[in-house]
Amino acid sequence: MYDPTVARLTYRALLGRRRALILGALPLLLIVISVAVRGLTGADDQTASDVLGGFALATMVPIIGVIAGTGAIGPEIDDGSVVYLLSKPLKRPTIILTKLIVAIAVTMVFSAVPTLIAGLVLNGNGQQIAVAYTVAALVSSIAYSALFLLLGTVSRHAVVFGLVYALVWEALFGSLVPGARTLSVQQWSLAVAHKMAGGDLVTSDVGLPTATVLLVAVTVLATWYAGQKLRSLTLAGEE
Repeated sequence: MYDPTVARLTYRALLGRRRALILGALPLLLIVISVAVRGLTGADDQTASDVLGGFALATMVPIIGVIAGTGAIGPEIDDGSVVYLLSKPLKRPTIILTKLIVAIAVTMVFSAVPTLIAGLVLNGNGQQIAVAYTVAALVSSIAYSALFLLLGTVSRHAVVFGLVYALVWEALFGSLVPGARTLSVQQWSLAVAHKMAGGDLVTSDVGLPTATVLLVAVTVLATWYAGQKLRSLTLAGEE
């Protein structure tokens, strides 16, 4: 279910000079902000949690997920080069799963690693805050990658829809409307972080068992449906 050639092509597409600069901008900004905050306020657990939760997990991770998830397949569908990939003797689920693995890896590297560094800078991992948010970033990277890979498969405007979800639903409605928080990848990952962090500095509106089920369900269903859509795209081309 993993093809090295597809993976290599996907990595090359995602880590091209332009897209790599975009992927690296937000992590760099997070680290710069963390250094500035640490210099101004010193080591403070609440401040560390606010920065990691408010910027890293709520903004940086989903945006990177949009770039990696949609970029893993969307451009190939837009320019028609996916036809050459589909003409190879590869199962469609193998193509989707390989691209998902690449998208997850890229999202994790550009989100979880900077989150850990920022957490260590902010408070030296006091009350396990840095590790908790890093694990949350890792977990959410999987779900975001699957969701946005699906978007890249079904829509030519996947980046726009992905940014609307990330910035409007997750960041805006997710912070203001209680009901929306339950249907938020951010809140599901925060449930995992809450389990790991000490005290009540990290909170979530969703319990850990529910969050775990939803994270797994969304990832599996999005991946499966992306495979189905890719298969129907092949049939349409053949017709």
